[in-house]
Amino acid sequence: MQDQSGQSLVRTRLAEGLAGMAQLHELIGKHIGDQAADHVAIGIETDRGPWVVALVAAGYRVFAVNPLQAARYRERQSVSGAKSDAADAHMLADMVRTDSHQLRQVAGDSDQAEAVKVVARAHKTLIWERTRHVQRVRNALREFFPAALTAFEDLAAADALELLAKAPDPDAAARLTITQITAALKRARRHHAGEKAKAIQAALRTQQLRQPAAVTAAYAATVRAQVAVIGTLNAQITTMSSQVDAHFGQHPDVEIYLSQPGMGPVIGARVLAEFGDDQSRYADARARKNYAGTSPITRASGRKKTVLARYVHNNRLIDALGQQAFSALTGSPGARAYYDGLRARGTGHRAALRQLANRLVGILHGCLKTGTRYDETTAWSHRDEPAAAA
Repeated sequence: MQDQSGQSLVRTRLAEGLAGMAQLHELIGKHIGDQAADHVAIGIETDRGPWVVALVAAGYRVFAVNPLQAARYRERQSVSGAKSDAADAHMLADMVRTDSHQLRQVAGDSDQAEAVKVVARAHKTLIWERTRHVQRVRNALREFFPAALTAFEDLAAADALELLAKAPDPDAAARLTITQITAALKRARRHHAGEKAKAIQAALRTQQLRQPAAVTAAYAATVRAQVAVIGTLNAQITTMSSQVDAHFGQHPDVEIYLSQPGMGPVIGARVLAEFGDDQSRYADARARKNYAGTSPITRASGRKKTVLARYVHNNRLIDALGQQAFSALTGSPGARAYYDGLRARGTGHRAALRQLANRLVGILHGCLKTGTRYDETTAWSHRDEPAAAA
């Protein structure tokens, strides 16, 4: 704890939980006297968790310092490379005392927005986990049962999981009958189940390089275990999806988000979760774009000037905005024309999608600021303007 001149007032380690928070309030109370709580600035390397919630609720000005910012500030104070918890605490205190005007104060998002953030992030995390397990299954099958990769296009699909659990090795798969395969396809609600069953059976019975019997049995056990995990993840993803819909549907801005092109309940919830709903958080559309990571950055030195994409960004937010931009190509004539114009000028697909996402973020900001739903004509009335380079 420091005063305004940088003089250390106290150094201590706080306990976790309620006891630590009570100790912190007591220490602050001894030194601020009758001053209001908003005279206290607190730096912490996270923007979520019970401590952040409690500090904001107490009325303190809380600054969530990006760990990358903290690392650079540490180098500014010392070039030795030394690091300790005590030194980091002193550095954070110095940082919020001298450079708070350069830092982003933790937003006062509503409880509804926080709830949407919890379920939306949990839903996306489960999807990422499923992708990791599917890649592990794919890698295992490539090593001992490559025919399964030909037979099943989607290893996370219900029919593929059922058949792999029943026959996780080449010999067992070759014994699967048309009736068994067709039944699995029908339970997964696949169209043209009879034709697909014949194609799957033919693929599973093709000749392929084999591993020794003991190794094959070991791989089969691995596949069976991963298949069980993926099945559980599929069920929980469905459960969390309903939770996302429920919490997102109760937010006051839900209609504005759902009116945006390419944005459904899941993508809308993810975007709301990462942007938050504090109306004072973003001064203008540019601030929101910069936070989103869709706007370009400029490097200028002397006569050299380059414009680059931002590579430091919120991964969850940039992923959701990229999906929205891609979906908007089929749902919004203005978005499609904007994208096609960029491509005609030689912009690559990824860069064009990023610029489209940047434009959509600006449109969303305008809608939220005015409390109006998306309107195609209003949003793209200036679409003939040159697109920003990226």
